[in-house]
Amino acid sequence: MLEIQGQKLFFCREGENLLLEPYGPNVIRVRAVPGCAWEENNWTLLPPAESSCTVSLDDGVARLTNGKITAELTEGGQLRFLKPDGSLLLQELWTPERDMPGRTYRCRGGGLFHMETQFFPQEDEHFYGMGQEAHDLFDLKGAVIDLCQQNTKSTIPFAVSSRGYGFLWNNPGIGRAEFGTSRTKWVAYGCRQMDYLVLSGDSIAEVVERYSALTGYAPPFPAWASGLWQSKLRYETQEELLEVAREYHRRGIPLSMIVCDYFHWPQQGEWKFDPKYWPDPQAMVEELRGMGIKLLVSIWPTVDPRSENYREMRDKNMLIRTERGPGTLVYCRGPETYYDAMNPEAGNFVFQKARANYMRYGIENFWLDEAEPEIAPYDYDNLRYYLGNGIEVSNLYPYYYAKNFYDGLQQSGQSEVLNLIRCAFTGSQKFGVVLWSGDIMADFASLRRQIKTGLHVSLCGIPWWTTDIGGFHGGDPNDPDYRECMVRWFQFGAFCPVFRMHGFRYKPDRPKVSSEDMDSYCYSGGPNEIWSYGEEACGIMESYIQLRERLRPHIMQQMDLASAQGTPVMRPLFYDFEEEPCFHIDNQYMFGPDLMACPVATCGQRQREVYLPSGCTWTDVRTGTQYRGGQTILAEAPLEWMPLFLREGAELDLSLLQPCAGK
Repeated sequence: MLEIQGQKLFFCREGENLLLEPYGPNVIRVRAVPGCAWEENNWTLLPPAESSCTVSLDDGVARLTNGKITAELTEGGQLRFLKPDGSLLLQELWTPERDMPGRTYRCRGGGLFHMETQFFPQEDEHFYGMGQEAHDLFDLKGAVIDLCQQNTKSTIPFAVSSRGYGFLWNNPGIGRAEFGTSRTKWVAYGCRQMDYLVLSGDSIAEVVERYSALTGYAPPFPAWASGLWQSKLRYETQEELLEVAREYHRRGIPLSMIVCDYFHWPQQGEWKFDPKYWPDPQAMVEELRGMGIKLLVSIWPTVDPRSENYREMRDKNMLIRTERGPGTLVYCRGPETYYDAMNPEAGNFVFQKARANYMRYGIENFWLDEAEPEIAPYDYDNLRYYLGNGIEVSNLYPYYYAKNFYDGLQQSGQSEVLNLIRCAFTGSQKFGVVLWSGDIMADFASLRRQIKTGLHVSLCGIPWWTTDIGGFHGGDPNDPDYRECMVRWFQFGAFCPVFRMHGFRYKPDRPKVSSEDMDSYCYSGGPNEIWSYGEEACGIMESYIQLRERLRPHIMQQMDLASAQGTPVMRPLFYDFEEEPCFHIDNQYMFGPDLMACPVATCGQRQREVYLPSGCTWTDVRTGTQYRGGQTILAEAPLEWMPLFLREGAELDLSLLQPCAGK
């Protein structure tokens, strides 16, 4: 049965109720439940903006048109989406031979259902987005993507199609997305209703910006943070961290931020400095401030049963619980559980500890690590959160982790919020987080994967993104091949939205400097400052720091655009040039509208192919040579230079981008 009520379209049959409605301009929302009432939970979506919508019913076919998208629904319940010219965007896959509908439901108990929806495959369609994952894929066609949060993996279930639409799976539960050659399928392993949105526009850029409007814009990026961030695993003492900052200052190398990483605390679940190794945080912060450097302090959501806060948090139900078995969720220097970030009381409790023990010294920026959270094994259905069973809500953890600190900082009167986080979900960007790609490997193969990862993230509403320059796991500063990897990664990092060093470098002799009451030695890696990699590498990296410094006004212009309308700073070529070759190029990207970056990700490579999109002239920044667009050229790439090309009519001054030697 089809029924129209105002701007809403209803369909009812045995075992299903379906609702279609507009959700802001050029967006249609679809919700379906197996024979019961619709859930009114929007999860992380903002309320919709007003839109002009028409609904009609003619010859057994209902049509809902909202700007640049139309949904057609038959009396049998089959659904498809069209562009204004009547061409197809996507269509549900029904299998009449087996009497299989495009939407299916299986009861799991406890009010939860296993739900699936599937769509016809379309020839030459390409998919991008879905958050970040080091899977080495650019076009996701043919991929199966698990919908879950893990270290190096942030699920943001939004896919952009080369056919000019976006698909948002509005579900924070565990599941999967299949971009197959026989069908496209979205699966929730346990939810209360099917909920997705289809977005259309005249360009991919319009679709991505519409998605950002639905989920929230990042706040204004602090200008001071657009330079280099220095970090390693880990500065073990206050004096060690300060001496690194002093050396950068002595060399005249500007730093935006330096990082105090994990296990600077007496025990997990005690959000404060260990006075044995960090005796005077106030003096440390003041000395750093005098050098123009901010301090970022690591926060973990883990709570040890032996910590001073555990008993209170346990008794007030502030911790993640298990549905079955003991409560310990991970072993990391002891048996650890996690605070429940979805519980507002728990979120406020942790923030107030951070406020009392860090902000009192003038520390305003936090590294929200372990944000998935990292639980072993990942038995999601055995987790109980404030908002429900883990199979239904687990993907929300990083969202609320970020929100707790954003709300707390704002309520504390802080006008600028910038925190680093290891995981994100739909809408996380509105809480002022820099997403980084987790504990990745330190080699050229990993660098190649990170370029693709950053491009996928750029389409998912998160403009503040970074990697561990040089990778996290491994890397010997004395190995010539790794030094080259570090240089190439540093060049790429200079043209990422956030420019940040970090890593667990090889160190053959690790003297023990750790709190004596920890269960085991907490490792600290080798040196990871730019002078740690030899004179040649240091000179090249310093030249890129100076180049980044000259580009900071341009970067801030792009950050302002991201905050105003959701335009990503770093984005695939097809964002600006919707021509077929650009849908396959995964190792070049636009950094703003005018500058094309072409990283080198192979050891020993000194030339690389570069595709120049058609429709304009391109200038090789290094040589000044001009090329017509629509061709592939061979660009020189000596170790000291990553190829860069300026688009015709660019506002950027070519002289700002010229390579220069370090000191």
